[in-house]
Amino acid sequence: MDQHSREPSAGSSDFLDAGWFDPIEVAIRDRVRGFIETLVEAELDEALGRSRYQRPGTTDQAGRIAGSRHGRRERQLLGSFGPVTISVPRARLSKAEGTSREWHSEALPRYARMTKQVAALIAGAYLSGTNTRRVKRALGALFKGAVSKDTVSRTWRKVQADWEAWCHRSLAEEDVARLILDGTVVRVRLDRKATSVSLLVVLGIRRDGQKVLLAVRNMGGESEAAWRSLLDDLVSRGLPAPDFVIIDGAAGLEKALGLVWSDALVQRCTVHKHRNLLAHAPERLHEEISDDYNDMIYAGTPKEIETRRKSFIRKWRLKCRAVADSLEEAGDRLFSFSRLPDSQWRSARTTNAIERLHEEFKRRIKTQTVLPSAETAAMLFWALLACGQITMRKVDGWQTLAEKPTAQCIDLAA
Repeated sequence: MDQHSREPSAGSSDFLDAGWFDPIEVAIRDRVRGFIETLVEAELDEALGRSRYQRPGTTDQAGRIAGSRHGRRERQLLGSFGPVTISVPRARLSKAEGTSREWHSEALPRYARMTKQVAALIAGAYLSGTNTRRVKRALGALFKGAVSKDTVSRTWRKVQADWEAWCHRSLAEEDVARLILDGTVVRVRLDRKATSVSLLVVLGIRRDGQKVLLAVRNMGGESEAAWRSLLDDLVSRGLPAPDFVIIDGAAGLEKALGLVWSDALVQRCTVHKHRNLLAHAPERLHEEISDDYNDMIYAGTPKEIETRRKSFIRKWRLKCRAVADSLEEAGDRLFSFSRLPDSQWRSARTTNAIERLHEEFKRRIKTQTVLPSAETAAMLFWALLACGQITMRKVDGWQTLAEKPTAQCIDLAA
């Protein structure tokens, strides 16, 4: 151990004087440095077949030794234990054709400036809804100033490689029984101006009930062309046609679905339709409309739903025709959930699963106000789930997801 290792560094701030010096931290850091150096030395000994001061005892078939050491070099490494300077051995290994190559440690990869745990910590702090400067301030004291704004940016750029691989992965093996599609609007910087863009999100429900994010893409809006582009990409990557699709009722999405998966059973979100009904009536009627609507949607059997729907239409044609017309506009797609086993009704009636993702995403980016770019917004949405910042549970009634929808439908005659 260095004879001066127990003294505070000259670069310490006046605030961290001798009264704040912690010998335990220094001792641990020295032990960590020694452990890493020993680990790398052992790796090199195994590659050469001998220890540092041992004579070569074995040769290859041509009579050549496995390789030779040639000095050491200093490397800076940032870990959860703080920044340390490590002395790394160098060596050259013999090759079969008579040449040699530089030896590289697998435990300490080339150009690695920090451990994976620190990279995950920095990315997690950034994903929590802060920005690069705030991450620098938050982690600066812990890592003795070794985490700069550029360090955070470099760590984030490493995430981009995983993001690009995820965007192009094959979906042929995804055993998806149900899809939920929806979009959300975020503010991003585009051409140096704050601009609103849409994130189109596709959430899949596997037959084991687990939710999985299949795609997220930034687009200018939720038009038919935008959704068609995203759905065509899913098909090109091998996603099987789903049996059941839940949407919010956007016209562009409905048209795109009809062109790509015309045989899929589509469910209009009952929560969105409820809001539409209220928008067509004065406020004094909202409570009565809600009561009648909920009695219809949450009825216990398809027959009860059919009866209450007819009653709703007849009543509101007289009291407020716009409300009745709005309900009829949705057609049988508002009641597609009734063709599933009743254990699935709760999860199949709405787009709530994806709406909760949107809400959590908005909460995480609230402090940033405007995201750096549209691509960053889509990548950030994915990264929050990929790193475990946002988790998703299985859907209700997943045990019956393998069952096919029945052929029955609600009688629309009122």
